Amino acid sequence: MDLELNGGTAIVTGGSKGIGKAIARELALEGVDVAIVARDTATLESTAKELAQETGRRILPLVADTGDDGSVRAMVGDAAAAFGHLDILVNCAAKPGGQGPVPKLADITNDLFWDDMNVKVMGYLRCAREVAPYMKEQGWGRIISVSGLAARQSGSTIGSIRNVAVVAMTKNLADELGPHGINVTVVHPANTRTERTPAVLEARAKASGVTLEEVEAQMAQGNSVRRFIDSREIAYVVTFLASPKAGAINGDVIAAGGGSGNAIFY
Repeated sequence: MDLELNGGTAIVTGGSKGIGKAIARELALEGVDVAIVARDTATLESTAKELAQETGRRILPLVADTGDDGSVRAMVGDAAAAFGHLDILVNCAAKPGGQGPVPKLADITNDLFWDDMNVKVMGYLRCAREVAPYMKEQGWGRIISVSGLAARQSGSTIGSIRNVAVVAMTKNLADELGPHGINVTVVHPANTRTERTPAVLEARAKASGVTLEEVEAQMAQGNSVRRFIDSREIAYVVTFLASPKAGAINGDVIAAGGGSGNAIFY
């Protein structure tokens, strides 16, 4: 299937590693020039060089903090100046969830809560706010936010709140921007294999006194396919949503966790 993305442009926040990097790669393989955004200069430049060599597309490394208005404004302006137009925004810059103990009520401080919300929720909103005028001017655009299945289950108070907030933001933006040809969607990953996964598995195996294979099998029991979903599989979904082929999907959520949980959603 031709996704009709050749010659397009994208900004992918959190694009230097993990799911964001996988998304940047797949977009570039479809012919998109991609600005990858992160805070660590060395990792960002290394990833940009790697993806450019692999895909043959322009990969622009932009250092920015999505938790800061001015930084986001400058980043989007630099991407627009470099590419001439902005077609796709993928929001993926957030503090990782599920890697350590979840704080209980007594441990949730104001700083812990607001820092998380500022980066993931307000950070996503900042980026959308800055790219929207460029997309409205051309009458077309895609904004895709990577959230998480904590939006659909308890177990992490801040994790659930931030992910539900991303969904609410998405539907509101879709209703506002849809008449301008801009589709806004959410993708919910669950346990996803990235470059961080081996260290996580090793730590859990050591703590539990079991093998790496046993830890992975235990963690995979949370979905229907009984295996880790790979970051590239998340990227396939996002890349489709970024394309003109996904025009019928707006303001909606796509769960990409291999069938996580027992609840029925319709």
